[in-house]
Amino acid sequence: MEENLPLLKIGITQGDTNGIGYEVIMKALANSRILDLCVPIVYGVGKVAAFHKKTLGLNDFTMQVVKSVQQANSKKANLLNLSDEEVKVELGVATPTSGRMAELALKAACKDLKEKMIDAVVTAPINKSVMPEKSFNFSGHTEFLSDFFGAKDSLMMMVSENLRLGFVTNHLPIEQVAQNINKELIIKKIKILNQSLKTDFLCTNPKIAVLALNPHAGDNGKIGKEESEIIKLAIEQVFSEKINAFGPFPADGFFAAEQYRKFDAVLAMYHDQGMIPFKVLSMDGGVNFTAGLPIVRTSPAHGTAYDIAGQNIASCESFRNAIYLALDILHNRLSE
Repeated sequence: MEENLPLLKIGITQGDTNGIGYEVIMKALANSRILDLCVPIVYGVGKVAAFHKKTLGLNDFTMQVVKSVQQANSKKANLLNLSDEEVKVELGVATPTSGRMAELALKAACKDLKEKMIDAVVTAPINKSVMPEKSFNFSGHTEFLSDFFGAKDSLMMMVSENLRLGFVTNHLPIEQVAQNINKELIIKKIKILNQSLKTDFLCTNPKIAVLALNPHAGDNGKIGKEESEIIKLAIEQVFSEKINAFGPFPADGFFAAEQYRKFDAVLAMYHDQGMIPFKVLSMDGGVNFTAGLPIVRTSPAHGTAYDIAGQNIASCESFRNAIYLALDILHNRLSE
C-alpha cells in the first residue's frame, strides 16, 4: 500500500456477545501491523469486552475506551463504549441479550458509517435467531445493510486468495430456491459482480463462471429446465452486453476440476452450493463481503461458534483478513 494514503477508520461491531466475536476481534487487533494501516474502533460494551479479555486470559491486550469516534487514538485499538449497563454474558448460549447487544453495535456503527464518521465496517458474527424481531426483521447482515444504506440491489460475496464467489440467492430454504430464481435476478447479480470486480478488485476485464442449479446442469432438461429456460438466457444476454459470463457449469465437476482458477469470480445459485466448496478451499482465511453497496462492509466467513466460545482456541485469521480486505477495497475505490 502507498504510504501517502490516509489512515482510515475501520468500525468493528462486537457481534453476538456470547460467541467468539470478542476473541477474534482482540486477537486480530493484537497484531501491531493493523495499527499501522488503520484506526480500529470497536463498537461494543466496555464491561463485556473486559469479561472476555479476563476469561480468555488476554492480559497483554488493551483497548482505549472512548465515547465517540472523534476521541479515537490513531495509535491504539479503540472501544467505543455504547452502554454502561451490566450485560450478562452466557458463553456459548443464544440469548435475547446477546442478540440485543449485536443489534446495538451494528446500528451504531452503520449510523456513523452513513454519516462518514468512519470509512468502513467489519462485522463480527451474529445469531439471526436471537436478534430482536421487531427492530431487526432481516435474514442476515447482507439484507439489513442493503436496507439501511438504501441499496436496491446487493450481492453477498465470499473472498479468499484463490476464489471469489457471489450468490444469486442468500439465506433461503432449499424449497424456495428454484421458485426465486429468474432471468432478471441472475442478470442483476452478474452485473453487480462484474462491476464489483472492476471497482473493488481492479479486474480490468473480468471473467465470471455461472453455476447451474440442477445436477449435471439439468442434463438437457431431464433433471430440470432452469438451465435452458433461465440461466443460459441470462448468460447470453449479459454476454451480448460485453460482460464475460460463461456457463452454466455443473457445480460438482466445476470445483473438482479446479475450473474456478480460470475465472475472476464464480456465481452460485444458492447458499450451500457455493459455501461448501468455498469453506473447504479457504480453510480459516475466507472473508464475507457485501458488493453493490455505497459503503464497504466485510466480515469473517464463520459464525458465532458457540461451541468454542471462551476457550481461547478460535482462529482470528478470517477476521484479520476481513479488516485487510476492507482496507484494500477502500483503497481501490479511492484510486478510481
